[in-house]
Amino acid sequence: MKPDGEDLPETCLPRWELADLPEPRPLAWRNWTSFIGPGIVMMGIQIGGGEWLFGPEITARYGGGLMWIASVAIVLQVFYNIECGRYALYCGEPVLSGFMRMKPGPLFWGGLILFLNFGALIPGLSTHGAAIIASLILDRPPGVDDRGLVTILAYGTLLTVALPVLVGGKVYNMLQAVMTAKVLLVLGFCLFVGILFVSPSNWWNVLSGFFKVGHVPVSDPSGGEKLTNAFGFYYDHGQWPEIALANVALLGAFAGFAGGGGLSNSTYSNFVRDKGWGMGSLVGAIPSAVGGKQVTLSHVGKAFPLSADNLRRWRGWWRYVMSDQIAVWAPGCFVGMALPALLSIQFAPHSTFQGGTEWAQAVIVADGLRHGPGFGPVAAKLLWVAALVAGMMVMLPSQMSVVDDFSRRWTDALWTARGRWRDTMRPDQVKRVYYTILGGYVAWSLVGAYLFSTYGTPKLMTVVIANLNNLALALTAILLLWVNHRLLPKPLRPRWYHTTGMVACAAFYLGLAALVFFSKQWPVIRGWFA
Repeated sequence: MKPDGEDLPETCLPRWELADLPEPRPLAWRNWTSFIGPGIVMMGIQIGGGEWLFGPEITARYGGGLMWIASVAIVLQVFYNIECGRYALYCGEPVLSGFMRMKPGPLFWGGLILFLNFGALIPGLSTHGAAIIASLILDRPPGVDDRGLVTILAYGTLLTVALPVLVGGKVYNMLQAVMTAKVLLVLGFCLFVGILFVSPSNWWNVLSGFFKVGHVPVSDPSGGEKLTNAFGFYYDHGQWPEIALANVALLGAFAGFAGGGGLSNSTYSNFVRDKGWGMGSLVGAIPSAVGGKQVTLSHVGKAFPLSADNLRRWRGWWRYVMSDQIAVWAPGCFVGMALPALLSIQFAPHSTFQGGTEWAQAVIVADGLRHGPGFGPVAAKLLWVAALVAGMMVMLPSQMSVVDDFSRRWTDALWTARGRWRDTMRPDQVKRVYYTILGGYVAWSLVGAYLFSTYGTPKLMTVVIANLNNLALALTAILLLWVNHRLLPKPLRPRWYHTTGMVACAAFYLGLAALVFFSKQWPVIRGWFA
């Protein structure tokens, strides 16, 4: 049976232990609780920035013609998520631990990932959630004069969203419960409003936009912008159109938040482990502060020998990951992008605050619902409140997930990488590391909320986060591909089409990051040499 203990790769961390791969339960409706989990948690986490902030704003500006960017982003992220699942199934470790196994070692990769994780230090979603709460209190979208109220509410939301991860036995269990409820309630509300109140033409505008590959914004003679298909333009004129770059950061943010984006996708491997898929069931999970006494987490992952039985079981677990991504996560992301965009394109034009508020597009949509034609006073009031509540259900659980995501990512990395902790801390003490990091992160977020609320805007927060996500996703896609080709046994490594998808993912997001950077910085750089 190979690989045995001698055949496991030498890395910058201790070798994996060896154990047989557990038997997966059959994929059947009677076992639905076994295979529903990581995908719906990721979907719930990621119905946030792209879906509720930038998707609606993009459709309000350009109609549905740029939704194809979300299509490309979601499809490429499926490849990324699958590779995260591949690594976790094999050894029960999250991919960040896999990065740290590679040369030149944990210190280098830890520093790089911390840099790429900078966007997580900007508490944008909780501040948007605070603006939505302020709208309920004021009975109108908040303006510049309401910064103080929004900042105070942002502090409260940051402290509140950290509470659910204290209970549940495993931290993952609470995330799964909260995100499942969020997906059902938010998408249920959007579907209800969309079916009853959105016109067929706007349905077609948004849904067809997912397939309008190549549509880009260009300047029109009046000084505004219009959409044209780059490929059709080249066919007609023999040259590519000059893309209007005035809103390129917004487009980059839209792609950066569509589906997931950044290091949040890498957390899929953590969830695969904590759900107990593959070797994750032998490694453990991060226990919650309350009710997690019997939950432990190994410092080092466990790999399995390549016996005939283990390879058969591997194929069973691989179907879990593929079903989770293709049947749950990807369709959910498309629905999550489409429904809020439908509401925006139908109702944002009716908002009396359109273009006059610095807060979330979700607030503008809610205001547009309240002022939409054909609604009586009672119905308008109910829709206004319901839309804001749905917005809170988007922003606050997503901020909770960011708090967990940051804390979980660095807990898992340090738990494996720090030799002193491996030697001195018991498997049931990992919660001490997790909640220490979580407390420090929340404390910093309070400072970040003050700085951005005082000297910037919540929208600026999320634009910065999303464009940092593009760089992070591009670089870690290449690193993840390297890890899976280098550390996994040959029969389990990515096939050529998985490799192609990952390279395309890296190229797409690196191209977006470069486009945003040069469009914003090139005039400055050119001035240095003038």
